[in-house]
Amino acid sequence: MGFFNKVRTDGATFDGQGEERQGLFDVIQYNGNQEDLVWKFPYNNLSIGAQLIVNKSQEAVFVKGGVVCDVFGEGTHTLSSKNLPLLDKIVNLPFGGKSPFVAEVWFVNKVTRRGLKFGTPSPIRVVDPKYAEAEMAIPVRAYGDYSIRVEDVLLLLNEFVGTQHLLTTEDFKSKFSSMVIQELNKHIKKYSREEKISPLDFPEYASEIADYIKQNLTKRFSAYGISLEDFQFAHLAPNEDDPVVKELYNNRLEAVKERERRSIQGISYQQERQFDVLETAAGNEGGAGSAMIGAGIGAGMGFGMAGAFGQQMNQAAQQMTAPQTPPPPPMFFSPYYIYVNNVQQGPFDMNTLQTLASNGVLTPQTLVWKQGMATWAAANLQPDLANLFNPATPPPPPVMP
Repeated sequence: MGFFNKVRTDGATFDGQGEERQGLFDVIQYNGNQEDLVWKFPYNNLSIGAQLIVNKSQEAVFVKGGVVCDVFGEGTHTLSSKNLPLLDKIVNLPFGGKSPFVAEVWFVNKVTRRGLKFGTPSPIRVVDPKYAEAEMAIPVRAYGDYSIRVEDVLLLLNEFVGTQHLLTTEDFKSKFSSMVIQELNKHIKKYSREEKISPLDFPEYASEIADYIKQNLTKRFSAYGISLEDFQFAHLAPNEDDPVVKELYNNRLEAVKERERRSIQGISYQQERQFDVLETAAGNEGGAGSAMIGAGIGAGMGFGMAGAFGQQMNQAAQQMTAPQTPPPPPMFFSPYYIYVNNVQQGPFDMNTLQTLASNGVLTPQTLVWKQGMATWAAANLQPDLANLFNPATPPPPPVMP
């Protein structure tokens, strides 16, 4: 059976092959069901002077030999050669009288049809843009409903009717369901890729994705004279039973917990990373490194403690290495504050600054300040910090007397 049902078991339409009507038909009106989009009047032996009754939200189309004679809107119309001029030319009807003629009459209901369901028969596999290189595909399920309305009656009839008699709402859904799923599959993936939206976040973007798909579906529907009035999701989310989805959700949960922990402690991720860098340096450098990490963290908390830890570091270094020549004379060093990721940190002594520079935390462009400076300035502009970025060749040790 084609898109239009050719024969109806309730006798509302006929093939025109029997003897359903021998005389002229003087009243032409709709007798289809509420869910019919297109319904063909079952008789074609009509007469000039017949009454055409068109209900609200309907249009009636007269067709003669495949040629549209006229389209009538809501109301009661008396057929005549005046309102059917093309028919007059085709059959050469005389003016007035009850002259018979043969023509087809199609009634089209233009009321909006709501609640047409759609759904993915199997999950759509969407590559998460955050893991595009790994091509990690996340299964997504989607279902919802949409609404349609016949907008262009002649376009709909030309595309589908032919010799058939009826188009119901269910016929329409059956015909277009595969097209809806194809567009759904295509444009959900496209939206995720273009907007860089993870499928895990689809529930939050369901409305935006529905609007995006509607724009593209509207073009396909309009080619058949159909207006897509509404399109919305009742469900758009990853398949939570999938192992990959479970793992990604757990990773997100752990990340949220970490953010909450840092918020309670009053530290940022960057600050925590700097502390980790210093601890790693301490582990790699042994006892002297441990003393240095103490000095570095102490400097971050306050310069007073940094001095004590710095002294411990010097003592540890002297114990590990017995110098053959005396160390250089002590120099006064004023600690620096640094400005990283919009956060003021410090003060830090030179040893800590050197570690931060070697690990990329302190860069030549990092803003620094110490007592006596009028304003913040780039680190590479400070003479006592220049060697952190362009280490100079050490001078030869002084000659022993």
